Order: sequence, then C-alpha cells, then structure tokens
Amino acid sequence: MTSRLFPHTVIGMTAILLGFTTSVKAGPPLICHPIDIGQAKTLPQVDWNRIGNGGYDLKNLTRETLAILDSSTPVLVRMETLRRATLYARQDPQVAKELLTRLQARAADSDAAGHPEALARFDFGYLVETYKEWMGQNQPNPARGVDGYGWVKKAISLRGSDPEMEFAAALITLSGPEKDHREHLQKAMAGAKSDPLLARNLDSTFNGQTMSALLTHSPASGK
Repeated sequence: MTSRLFPHTVIGMTAILLGFTTSVKAGPPLICHPIDIGQAKTLPQVDWNRIGNGGYDLKNLTRETLAILDSSTPVLVRMETLRRATLYARQDPQVAKELLTRLQARAADSDAAGHPEALARFDFGYLVETYKEWMGQNQPNPARGVDGYGWVKKAISLRGSDPEMEFAAALITLSGPEKDHREHLQKAMAGAKSDPLLARNLDSTFNGQTMSALLTHSPASGK
C-alpha cells in the first residue's frame, strides 16, 4: 500500500488537498531546493552559496545540458539539470544567453516541424523561470519579459497527464496564482501515489508537514 511506503507524505498531501495552507522551505523554490533524482546522471553538483564554478568549464555548459535534455530524461531530472545549469550560467552572461537561446530555438524547431515537442517546451519554460528566480532586477537577464509558466502549461497540455510536470508548475506558481498552484499541486499529489520519487520530492519541498501542522497554519486557525 502507498501509505506504508511513505505515510508521512500521504498525511501531508491529504491535508493540502483539503485546502489547508501550504508552506515550503525558505528561498526561491526552483533554485534553493535540489530535486531528488536518485542515482540519475546530471550536471556536476554546484554550491549556490559559493562564488565560482568549482572548476567546471562553463564553455561546456550548453552542450552538456542539451545532451542530458535531448535523451529520454525524466522530468524530475530535467528540473534538477536546469536548476544546476542556472547556477552555473549566472556566472557568465554570455553563457546564460547562449543556453536560453538554444533551448528556445529547440522548442521553436519542434513547432516548425509540425510536431510540437512537449519536453522541449517544458525545458525552455522551466529555464526561463529559474533564471527569473536567480537573476535579480539589476542583473542582465535574457529571460526577462518571457512567460516561462505559459510554456510549461502548454507542455502539460501537449504531454497529457504528467504529475512531474504538474509538480514543476506548482513550484513556479507558489507565489500565485493560488488557484493554479493548488490545481497543479493536487494533480502532482495524485500522481505521487504511484511515483515514490515524486512523493519524496513533494514531502521534502513542503517540509513533510503533518495534518496537525497544516491545521495550525490554516486560515481557519487565525494564526
């Protein structure tokens, strides 16, 4: 039974579905919170608090990122890959622009071919949103003015049922729109019943809250 695999998660999910206020760990959610991808391969780990690239050669970033994304990579791995790519790209405006441009062209090429590719759209939209979280208003940001969430929503509509994409959209909409956030979160939680890795990520992101904790912070409690 699912509840035996991760009961703490199921309790927290049930509370959220009942409409109680959700909360997450501090910091921009797309950047500060690593995605649990198990043993899957992605870009080298990078410490977001440290200045410098830790010896990683930034000229390889676009090529290596695309190599990961061009395979049949699960969505959670794409999310973590794009998170790490953003942390590297922020160190060089030209690299940041190159990576974003290549992902945009990749999504546009699939449209031009008459077969819109959901994953290509997702990758571009999610990168846009990670750029927006890390690169401040006074920093050069090639993603400024682009609706990354819109690209992710289109990817979901093309993909059909994909709880991992719904989880990504729930993170993007944490600060609103609230209705969209809750709808994405509900769909992600429904899919997590048969996806232990997604369930672990939901549990970690939302602090593994129990029913009582969520009730304590719900609007009805007045706290």
